[in-house]
Amino acid sequence: SVATAPWAPRGVFRSVKHHQIFLLSISVLYPISDLITVTQERSHRIIMTTHESDVNTISPELPAMFDGMKLAAVATVLYIIVRCLNLKSPTAPPDLTYQDTALNRFLLKSCPQLTKEYIPPLLWGKSGHLQTALYGKLGRVSSPHPCGIRKYLPMQDGATATFDLFEPQGDHRTGDDITMVICPGIGNHSEKHYIRTFVDYAQKEGYRCAVLNHLGALPNIELTSPRMFTYGCTWEFASMVGYIKRTYPQTQLIVVGFSLGGNIVCKFLGENRANQERVLCCVSVCQGYSALRAQETFLQWDQFRRFYNFLMADNMKKIILSHRHSLFGGGSVKMIDADFSRLYTATSLMQIDDNIMRKFHGHSSLKEYYEKESCVHYIDNVKVPLLLVNSADDPLVHDSLLTIPRTLAG
Repeated sequence: SVATAPWAPRGVFRSVKHHQIFLLSISVLYPISDLITVTQERSHRIIMTTHESDVNTISPELPAMFDGMKLAAVATVLYIIVRCLNLKSPTAPPDLTYQDTALNRFLLKSCPQLTKEYIPPLLWGKSGHLQTALYGKLGRVSSPHPCGIRKYLPMQDGATATFDLFEPQGDHRTGDDITMVICPGIGNHSEKHYIRTFVDYAQKEGYRCAVLNHLGALPNIELTSPRMFTYGCTWEFASMVGYIKRTYPQTQLIVVGFSLGGNIVCKFLGENRANQERVLCCVSVCQGYSALRAQETFLQWDQFRRFYNFLMADNMKKIILSHRHSLFGGGSVKMIDADFSRLYTATSLMQIDDNIMRKFHGHSSLKEYYEKESCVHYIDNVKVPLLLVNSADDPLVHDSLLTIPRTLAG
């Protein structure tokens, strides 16, 4: 099933009361041209009066001119606020694409939130940019701090995968033992606000949670091999899932992925039918499905996508440079200098992927890297129930990419 909702990413509730602000701004903005004309006429009369009388006195009409300019400035500011906050955008229920099965009919009947109108929060709820910035930097007012145990798993290539395990805070309503295996977004880990909030809620509902820490993402964990996480490498996630299955032989799994993590979990399930054993369902939130198709849209300026690309590239630089000795310590000096030079000058994720990331797995070209690491080539093999959630106004995922899940679910 695919749920495409007309809100910004990260699933925050919102309200429509600010349509009143939009109507007010339009009524104020309407007479701007008249105000400018009146202001110009009054300025002309003031200058003529001053020259004719040849005295240094202020015309009584000067304050009126300033009042008009203030009114025009206020109207302009209100108009900009309305446009930036997207306040005139109408609310609507999610756009659902699904196959007519008994399970999907049951889900729609038992989960009315999928079909009712989505109401955004005041002021910032209709702007994907503000949601991304505010929640990404500030999180919730009082972000929870669930207590977990960090696990370390040695990999065959010498790397060390880590994940945090959170036990349920009560029994599940069905009485079953269910574990959520969670893969965060790009460069993220279990300590991020949105992951902590999600885990805290899941624990209270009786779920055990296992959250993967992307290889190299935790600032206090050193790499033990010259490799870090990539767009579609499933090795660490597979190792975590294997540990959960061995440690809890009776548990059933719900697979959850956010953004880049959504690509990894869908690719993991589609790589091997055995990976789907004991999996109840999979939920992917705000992923792009095909890195090859997404790379062109990431260079476009609509929705400020090029700016977000620059910010994510800058974050990737920091992560790579923080592990420079582990990643590049064994190479030749000449090769290391060349890699660093290209890394420092990179302004997009594609440049970093081409110069650094694809080499971790020996891909000969950027196209090959994106083809092999994207879940679009594996997702047809997923036979467990699959819910794909995307935002219609996601600043990162272009609308053209949503044809992939719509085609899959149609």
